[in-house]
Amino acid sequence: MKRALLQILGWTAGNHKEDEMICRKFKIAVILVIVVAGATLGFAQNSISAAEAKNHIGERATVCGQVASTHYAARSRRNPTFINLDKPYPNEVFILLIWGNDRSKFGDPESIYRSKQICVTGKISDYKGIPEIVAYETNQITIR
Repeated sequence: MKRALLQILGWTAGNHKEDEMICRKFKIAVILVIVVAGATLGFAQNSISAAEAKNHIGERATVCGQVASTHYAARSRRNPTFINLDKPYPNEVFILLIWGNDRSKFGDPESIYRSKQICVTGKISDYKGIPEIVAYETNQITIR
């Protein structure tokens, strides 16, 4: 089979040992192409600013900005943690939301992220005219 494939591609050297070497090099090249393509498609996601997020409602994106205010609403329904980027509440331009049932995964997020430059990845939704991403896992948030 390998020999037939090499012949079809016109890559035969005529002797079995050299053909095997060509086949190994071909396999390595294919694997490298797959790895590089996967890395490019999976990790090279462009980030957008908190202010730009309003133009990307419904899209999956990475939104970056300065944490301007935080609030853990422990007595509210579902115990949300609000992390507002670029401008503090009530003038926030973007909200990172962590629901109470996921909060333990993040430790003390309002303290950890306070005043930090962060990026959050997820689906951008609209909450009363303000774009937001709900973080369910810690790997959605990175500190710059």
